[in-house]
Amino acid sequence: MAERKKGINTICTHFGELEDTVYKGAVSPLYMSTSYAFEEVAVKRYPRYFNTPNQVALAQKIAALEHAEAALIFGSGMAAISTSLLAFLQAGDHVVLQKTLYGGTYNLVTEEFGKFGISYSFTDGLKVADFEAKIQENTKVIYIETPSNPLLTITDLNAVSALCKKHNIISMIDNTFASPVNQNPIDFGVDVVIHSATKYMGGHSDILAGAVATTEDYIHRIFHLGKNLGGSLSDYTVWLLERSIKTMGIRVRAQNKNALEMAAYLAEHKDIETVYYPGLPSHPDHEIAKAQMKGFGGMLSFVLKEGIDASEFQKSLKLIKSSMSLAGVESTMLSPTKTSHALLSAEERKRQGIADGLIRFSVGIEEVEDLMADIDQALENVKSNSTLKLP
Repeated sequence: MAERKKGINTICTHFGELEDTVYKGAVSPLYMSTSYAFEEVAVKRYPRYFNTPNQVALAQKIAALEHAEAALIFGSGMAAISTSLLAFLQAGDHVVLQKTLYGGTYNLVTEEFGKFGISYSFTDGLKVADFEAKIQENTKVIYIETPSNPLLTITDLNAVSALCKKHNIISMIDNTFASPVNQNPIDFGVDVVIHSATKYMGGHSDILAGAVATTEDYIHRIFHLGKNLGGSLSDYTVWLLERSIKTMGIRVRAQNKNALEMAAYLAEHKDIETVYYPGLPSHPDHEIAKAQMKGFGGMLSFVLKEGIDASEFQKSLKLIKSSMSLAGVESTMLSPTKTSHALLSAEERKRQGIADGLIRFSVGIEEVEDLMADIDQALENVKSNSTLKLP
């Protein structure tokens, strides 16, 4: 009889645990050593080799969450992204990337890849034809991010993975915004899944980490570069991340619910021009999102009506924090033009549709009525102090 597949909260709680064989504690013991025996041992353990007890156990948990054969934990999301890309690219190779990407990924490619002799192309859109149009004879990787940062665009996972298989190209995805709770790209044929584990996996705005999940063969390839680049994570942070993931399913589902309610509220608000959230039927990619996501996520973005200053609005918030990162249990807002996409030129931001008044909203687990009240009071405060006559 086949073993029953475990649910997401069970995987979060129990997979990748280390047993406390000495004191029988309920949580994984923490092995802080950076030096292990090398004589008469089956595995020569070394933190930079991603194989300390806590590193190995957490990688097993993340692999299970992403329906992958194996995983690796890194010191940051960008360490995971850069190591994964460079493990499959070398001088003379070409990579296709979707046009809407996390700013750090865009900067990595545009500022550094030329030094390695790696060429790249960004798509004009997100349809499979847009990706196919950019493929060259030397294209080795197609890299996507869905939902995207900060406009929450959706890329069709089935279509892109099929295209990659047709042309013998490695497919990679940044799955951070969705989290493994809402989306498992490997189920749709994607080869390599990457996370900024700082975000939903950590969930409390106190951990910096990255993760990659894929096949054993591909992990072996990423590992060989990773051990030389040195992007490993300290075991204390590994232990904290394993603890945090135990509640990820509960947290993310609560954030899904809140974000959907907040998106609907903002979409009807007289002071809001546009709302970007794939869970809204008005979102152009809503049907694709329904087909490949189990929940629509805790992230949304919106544009204020003309004349309402985005910076002053955020300064007027009392409950929602104006903060650089996302996906914590607390709600936060930021202006992408001043943070995640600040290094992009104004022309490039305009091409990507990132308006100066755009605000990215990471919805937490608070009561939605309290979040709505905070937004309302902040808008009223900005309008009352404005020299413009606003409705």
